[in-house]
Amino acid sequence: MKISSSPEDEIITFALGSCLGITLYDPIARIGAMVHVMLPSSSIDPVKSATNPHMFVDTGVKSLFLASYKAGAQRNRLQVFAAGGACANGLEQDDYFQIGKRNVTVLRSLLWKNGIILKNCDFGGNLARTMSLDVGTGQVLIRINGTTEILSGDNGGRY
Repeated sequence: MKISSSPEDEIITFALGSCLGITLYDPIARIGAMVHVMLPSSSIDPVKSATNPHMFVDTGVKSLFLASYKAGAQRNRLQVFAAGGACANGLEQDDYFQIGKRNVTVLRSLLWKNGIILKNCDFGGNLARTMSLDVGTGQVLIRINGTTEILSGDNGGRY
């Protein structure tokens, strides 16, 4: 997890396969934050969760929001974007554990329970993504297989 209020910073995460990248951005305070989570629920390994809460969707998302609030971001101004949740082995019918889908389900549930709107997303498929957040502008970019798209627009996202 990274958080910044320096307009010259860019926060990047690579290799979002079944993992999720989640960004928060407060356009007034110009605070940006990102977390790269790997697994849906910390209940599978409470010891690991205690030492690395950012590994799991449930504890990583909570930590991301709390750190953003502590840095000065306000809940009512936050723009939330997410990407990842791909099929880990390329063939959906062979994806026994469906980690990507489960990560997306847990994220959506957490956001819904807390009244948070996901502004845009890019979920699914079978290719890894790179996600970046420009802290100065709030622009979120997704790079897949050599193609870059702006996620921070209102283009509806990919589910």
